Amino acid sequence: MSWTPLGPSQPAPQPPPMPVAFSGDRKAFFRLVARGAGLELVTVGFYRFWLTTDIRRHLWSNTVIDGDGAEYTGRGKELLIGFLVALAILVPIYLGYTLLGVEAEHLQAFASLPMVAFFYLFGQFAIYRARRYRLTRTVWRGLRFWMSGSGWVYALKASLWGLLVVITLGFALPWREAALERYKMRHTYYGDLQGSFEGRGWDFFKRGWWLWLLMPFALVTVFGPFAYAAFKAVEWRWWLSGIRFGEVRLESTLSRGALIGLYWKVIGWILLLFIVFAAYVMLCIFLVASMDGTSIATFFKTEAFAKSIPLIVLLGIGYLAYALAINVVMRVYLMRDLWVRVLSSIIVHNIEAAADVTARGELANALGEGFADGLDVGGF
Repeated sequence: MSWTPLGPSQPAPQPPPMPVAFSGDRKAFFRLVARGAGLELVTVGFYRFWLTTDIRRHLWSNTVIDGDGAEYTGRGKELLIGFLVALAILVPIYLGYTLLGVEAEHLQAFASLPMVAFFYLFGQFAIYRARRYRLTRTVWRGLRFWMSGSGWVYALKASLWGLLVVITLGFALPWREAALERYKMRHTYYGDLQGSFEGRGWDFFKRGWWLWLLMPFALVTVFGPFAYAAFKAVEWRWWLSGIRFGEVRLESTLSRGALIGLYWKVIGWILLLFIVFAAYVMLCIFLVASMDGTSIATFFKTEAFAKSIPLIVLLGIGYLAYALAINVVMRVYLMRDLWVRVLSSIIVHNIEAAADVTARGELANALGEGFADGLDVGGF
């Protein structure tokens, strides 16, 4: 005999929300980017493709969701080949347009506008294709993310929305971001689990409308970093809270002031490095002037400094070291530390809905990443 209890059946207990954790060591990341900067200096910048790959592997593998870390399977060689192919396409276009402008001298006043429009459109295409490449190299629990859709359709949408943003003095930006994210997430998959984006432009606007009003004033004052950091925090929280993969949804608790300290630390380090670089320049001038047996005042009056090969070499090396040191600072604070701070605010709901997923999708080539690198519009 069996006995069935009276009353409605009890619903199955829901698992608790799952926070996202980061397990990476900050000192290990600093050593990674510092060594990479040195190799970039030696290889005249070409090591950046392998450094980018190493950075992504570090960040991906130490991002832990429900006890499992992600995996980045891209390779530096792929990024280098994609960049070279992109240059082979972009350089002839640029040269051809330049020669056309020289020939049509009477149109030179208008020659720059079509070129800017073309490269903006091409840049948006590159952003979409670079995202597709990174997703197909991202694996979690043995299944890869992937992306469909058209890069050119996305570029056209982004360009038309960008024009509307300009016309409305920036107030259409939240709706632009929402529309573009809906397109990207609608074509984003984890295995056979389709993504979507539920963030609305109006919600973004409500959270940051005061920043739009403050930004023109903040950009010309010391409040610029405060306003920009607050805007990015609002944007991150809004974007993350709108992401869905089937029944899996994300939620972010990032506060408006969470990123301000990071941006001010970067500014402080840049100023300190500039002081060191200025001292280095003065030391180089003093040493070269001493080698010529003249005083610094005479060295400048005779304009010998402009023809001094040793001085030019020393200043070139110093400038490269200065630029690479700034890159190290930005990668530590605005890449690794920002990544950790944003991740610490994420809560994943219904993660069990991603347990029964079938593998799908194919690898994308690195050409889009190459375009993004050549046009300086790529992300990490």
